[in-house]
Amino acid sequence: PKAIAIANKMISDKGRPSAAIYGKNEQDFENLAKRLDIDGVVIATPWEWHVPMALEVMKQGKYAGVEVSATVKLQESWDLVNMFEKTGSHCMILENVCYRRDVLATLNMVRQGMFGSLNHVQCGYQHDLREVKFNNGTQAYGGGVEFGEKGFSEAKWRTQHSVDRNGDLYPTHGLGPVAEMLNINRGNQFAYLTSMATPSQGLHEYIVNKGGADHPNAKVNFKCGDIVQTMIKCVNGETILITHDTNSPRPYSLGFRVQGTKGLWMEDNKSIYIEGVSTKAHRWDDAKPYLDKYDHPLWKTHFADAENAGHGGIDYFVLRGFIEAIKNKVAPPIDVYDAAAWSAISPLSEQSIAKNSASIKIPDFTRGKWKTNKPIFALNDSY
Repeated sequence: PKAIAIANKMISDKGRPSAAIYGKNEQDFENLAKRLDIDGVVIATPWEWHVPMALEVMKQGKYAGVEVSATVKLQESWDLVNMFEKTGSHCMILENVCYRRDVLATLNMVRQGMFGSLNHVQCGYQHDLREVKFNNGTQAYGGGVEFGEKGFSEAKWRTQHSVDRNGDLYPTHGLGPVAEMLNINRGNQFAYLTSMATPSQGLHEYIVNKGGADHPNAKVNFKCGDIVQTMIKCVNGETILITHDTNSPRPYSLGFRVQGTKGLWMEDNKSIYIEGVSTKAHRWDDAKPYLDKYDHPLWKTHFADAENAGHGGIDYFVLRGFIEAIKNKVAPPIDVYDAAAWSAISPLSEQSIAKNSASIKIPDFTRGKWKTNKPIFALNDSY
């Protein structure tokens, strides 16, 4: 109720009419899904509600736009796929990083063969979330070490995943963009993975440092390792290294590295090297001239509309993609099979870690259609 009130105030402060509220009970979203005057629903709720809500929306014949990650459990990925194949109702995972300007420029370079044949990529979610996972119960970020019932905003639900689970809890910000570059589900497929986790220390130390050793939360045993790394092998031979790092002091980075037989791009040092093109052998070039030259048509066409949108403009693009798909009654640019495969890495990484980093087979959610599917994401300046 508190969050709903805050959201409605934000709407009224902009001079817009108050939103219809569905908050009578936890299942009231079903009444929203049944409305005849809507065509799609954006689901931006705690992770455990993503699939129940998406399934209901799809069951009612509407488009489901699901925040990341789309699923928590492996069966949930199958549930989304099965509902789509049963009803024909589309589901789009709203992975905004796929639309980041440097990422789309790099995708453009990949598709034009600048890096040669891709063989290895790196990505991840490396973001100090300690002030997201803990607060004082009244503000969204920081100010205390409460979570769960005494927490507010994301700390109310997100932190518990770090207590209960040991794996890559949030893979899609990094994995989604590189999956598009590798044509996953469209000529390529994830084959298997193995994961490793460091000890879990950072969240406990944060509680002790900020709240004292006597704070009740200092007794909580956090399961999720501070650093979780997952290596994926693709059917076509490429490897993907994903790093999940959210419990430690560090600058933000998704750690992108896109490498092929002719060169590579690295996000963290804003550098690129292309054999035969770079000015000096064994020396990095500044990536900016390359990113400018290969700027994606989406950004060239829609920059003016996107520049003031959330997260540097990428929220505009991902929501526009969702809305345009609805308006044109076509599949979204990031579809249910992407939602299923990218999100499944989380529970599969948990399985691997629990089995001493055993190799875990990654299901083919397309049931073989990846062999003939063609790329659909960011093919032009439409959406």
